[in-house]
Amino acid sequence: MRKKVIGFAALVAMVGLLLAGCAGEGSAVVPKSTAASTVEKWSAPVLNIDFATYNPLSLIIKDKGWLEATLGDKVKVNWVQSAGSSAANLALRSGAIDIGSTAGSAALLARSNGSPIKTIDIYSQPNWAAIAVPKGSSIKSVADLTGKTIAVAKGTDPYFFLLQSLEKFAVPLNSVTIVNLAHADGKAALESGRVDAWSGLDPLLSASVVSAGSTVIYDNPSFNSYGFLNATESFLSRSPDLAQLVVNAYEKARAFAVKDPLATATILSTVAGISPAVATNVIENRSKFDVSPIPGARQTAVLKVIAPVFVQSGDVANQGLADAALKSLYETSFAKKADPSALK
Repeated sequence: MRKKVIGFAALVAMVGLLLAGCAGEGSAVVPKSTAASTVEKWSAPVLNIDFATYNPLSLIIKDKGWLEATLGDKVKVNWVQSAGSSAANLALRSGAIDIGSTAGSAALLARSNGSPIKTIDIYSQPNWAAIAVPKGSSIKSVADLTGKTIAVAKGTDPYFFLLQSLEKFAVPLNSVTIVNLAHADGKAALESGRVDAWSGLDPLLSASVVSAGSTVIYDNPSFNSYGFLNATESFLSRSPDLAQLVVNAYEKARAFAVKDPLATATILSTVAGISPAVATNVIENRSKFDVSPIPGARQTAVLKVIAPVFVQSGDVANQGLADAALKSLYETSFAKKADPSALK
């Protein structure tokens, strides 16, 4: 028979939740004061979460094992590698992962097209996309891409970087041939000469420059959106405790990356299979982790520029869908309550 006696720790937690509700806090959020040590039962037996080389904070969390140490044997942490934002979006939509990392542009695109995701944390402000050509190419600028074949992973920041770049240099989209390839495949296609150019993503982009002599012909940090950590709405409703724990871990990883970029670069080098020099360049010169984790005005300003590009390219049916998605994309409560000390 199920016991009806409520333990003191559980009673304290319940009172805390009621007080938070009276104070106007969201009902789907675990209060900041709920440390991992007081949790007697987690909301799900499995946490499906991604890691990606374009998201170094995820690599730190996975490497350090903070989630596993905090959850113990009560929750299995299932790590799934995302090869790019589009892959992460597909995994989120199919339910293969609960939490996944994408570019901000990709998160907005997914929600504009009906994917029920929310952005719960900003993990970086990267300068991760640029357009490159093979070693020895006669192409010197974006204006030279007319009539050329360009590799890019659709639905990712490099894709929207490319669209914005073509527009800036008055190169009609229908004057180029887009080859939709995952980031690693785009790199290989560029280096083998199967395409004329590649709109690529770090760290693969930096590795191609160093190892294959590829040349970056256009680099514009303002065309990149932020790094967004996203979760499915069903997961946030079902497991706010686990969502909060992940955001807590991200803030612990952020502090680690800011304090020790060399150690962060070493982790990236190992996971991505790139040289320490390339990894160090990505971390120190093309990544910015010391940003607010709370999605808000800065990210919106970038996405308001990118959103019309979705419509012009046919990736979103109309501007109304993009506008509605942007208004409903953020769930800020988890980042506002982030507490790295709640992890073991």
